[in-house]
Amino acid sequence: MKFSRAAVKEALGDGLLSFPITDFDKEGRFDADSYRRRLEWFISHDISAVFVAGGTGEFFNLSLDEYRDVVRVAVETVAGRLPVIASSGLSVASGRAFAKAAEEAGADGILLMPPYLTECPQEGLVEYAREICDSTELNVIYYNRGNGVLDAGSVQALAASCPNLIGLKDGKGDIQALNKIIKTIGDRLVYVGGVPTAEIFAEAYLAIGVNTYSSAVFNFVPDMAVKFYRELRAGNAEVVKRITSDFFIPFVDLRDRKPGYAVSLIKAGAEIIGRPAGSVRAPLVMPTPEERSRLEKLVGIAQQL
Repeated sequence: MKFSRAAVKEALGDGLLSFPITDFDKEGRFDADSYRRRLEWFISHDISAVFVAGGTGEFFNLSLDEYRDVVRVAVETVAGRLPVIASSGLSVASGRAFAKAAEEAGADGILLMPPYLTECPQEGLVEYAREICDSTELNVIYYNRGNGVLDAGSVQALAASCPNLIGLKDGKGDIQALNKIIKTIGDRLVYVGGVPTAEIFAEAYLAIGVNTYSSAVFNFVPDMAVKFYRELRAGNAEVVKRITSDFFIPFVDLRDRKPGYAVSLIKAGAEIIGRPAGSVRAPLVMPTPEERSRLEKLVGIAQQL
């Protein structure tokens, strides 16, 4: 870790958060050189933290060895200029293993993903997260999503027992539930918007005190993504409305055509702008030629906004 706990919380609480895709070569193997170039390009923009091997980075499709390489390359490339947050989860045992690998690579924190597949009671989710938190010195951001959604009481219990739990990322989009958590826990945690294409929720998030969110489209329209965030925080409602109407709504319509397109379209967009990262791995699929054509038009629109 290169950043203090307070510095990581500050970075997560104010500024655009970037989630790079993971580069694969033509044989589907991790491409470290391409990934280094991507990260250098990322951090040349106005962002406050880099989340590697996250959902957009296909954490769910990486082996532990590949994950080690991804995090190591990221830490070396970012070189202390911004906090680097990796991912962890799936089970207590794998979560500990991923957290250990991230710690050894020099990451500043982990984004704790939901457990794999099974439905979970609240007390079981708290124990799952607590055991992984207790296994590492790293800062932990809990991803409240899928089958791992904690209610306000459970978040409070987890925060009370895990001093290294510093944040909660919302992946559900239930503003009422999130507002209840924020009002219950207060500034003990930092809160991050994390639904797919989080910009579409950005105004609602901001209204309840969530100042940051994960931007996947930053991977292929970074200037527009930064502009949107800047104008949102400045209260320029007309600009936010125009970008939402002209880009984000049609992008979400395209994304909703097929499960997994929240990742697949991002990889297609990166290729469109000349920064390819290979294809997604199964069970995800890449967009059709017609969908790619629609995405190309949206990239052109974004570049004019």
